Amino acid sequence: MENFSFVNPVKIIFGKDTIKSLSKEIPAGSKVLITYGGGSIKHNGVYDQVIKALSAFDFYEFSGIEANPHYETCMKAVELIKEKNIDYVLAVGGGSVIDATKFIVAAACFKGDDPWDILSKQARIERALPFGTVLTISATGSEMNSGAVITKAETHDKLAFGSSKLYPKFSILDPEVTYSLPLKQVSNGVVDAFVHVIEQYVTYPSQAMIQDKFAEAVLVTLITEGPKALETPRDYDVRANLMWASTWALNGWIGCGVPEDWATHRIGHELTALYGLDHAQTLAIVLPGVLSVLKDQKADKILQLGEMVFGIYNNMSKDERIDETIRAIIHFFEEMQLKTRLSDYGLGQEAVDAVSNRIKERGWKLGEKENITADVVKEILTLRM
Repeated sequence: MENFSFVNPVKIIFGKDTIKSLSKEIPAGSKVLITYGGGSIKHNGVYDQVIKALSAFDFYEFSGIEANPHYETCMKAVELIKEKNIDYVLAVGGGSVIDATKFIVAAACFKGDDPWDILSKQARIERALPFGTVLTISATGSEMNSGAVITKAETHDKLAFGSSKLYPKFSILDPEVTYSLPLKQVSNGVVDAFVHVIEQYVTYPSQAMIQDKFAEAVLVTLITEGPKALETPRDYDVRANLMWASTWALNGWIGCGVPEDWATHRIGHELTALYGLDHAQTLAIVLPGVLSVLKDQKADKILQLGEMVFGIYNNMSKDERIDETIRAIIHFFEEMQLKTRLSDYGLGQEAVDAVSNRIKERGWKLGEKENITADVVKEILTLRM
């Protein structure tokens, strides 16, 4: 196990009818900005619950945050914060709204000339406004971590950033608010959480037994409960297990002291930025390619994944078990109703070239060993055409 330092200060408030408790978490006298997306919270009862809980506060609203939040949209919220002297922000939504809010609270306090430097140059975040979250979609884990991803629509750049200043003060997780989600969003969320775990788990052995067992437990939960959520959308226990598993998938615990990959995400971000595919759709395409091309490097952990998560431990050869494990992942993605090839979305060689060229232009070397160059990316995506 590698050395590590770990702090996660986020207060989690989990369970039925917990949105009303947010009034106790925001300091009295705060001037609050509520951030949310396209307005679905006004149809599923979440908005009304939030407004009721904030009745004693002076608050404003900012809506229209995209599924892949745009820098340009976030900057409009920053302008509102400065105009109204907002001192607390409440994100009501899924990972996109929470990610956007992380950038908003950082950009509102940024002293540099261009807030995009927070992403493009990884400019240091010295201060951010405090914020809390009301989670409505199980997927990204953004409700309990300090990272985010933002897209600049003008240049089709999708970049990640993070800071210890960007942990939510609290996050309210009520599984019942996910009942009304479209099944596509449920599928996307499960696959996103699954790949979050894989990026921290399928690298190379580091003798981190606790982290491995935690990761395997989250993966088994997602594989078991994910299909059930499509069949019985209003099963509270299923939704509760998925919500907590998605939080665990990226709250830092399973990443302590272990090597991490994140190549699938960074390649996927380019597909989203260039072609508008859902984040989870790109992950379902890219991950099987990464595991196939890097299977010699990742052999020990793919075998462990196959045995401990998918029950693949018969008398097949190691190579056969690795291939069977990759097929099991593809089958799971398809069971969650996600397609796994570029051609399924009308993309071909032009997408392979465009993404690999972007990796080359950025000078990126991806993966836990930083050996996934633009040429390797081209090989990965060609395999998934």
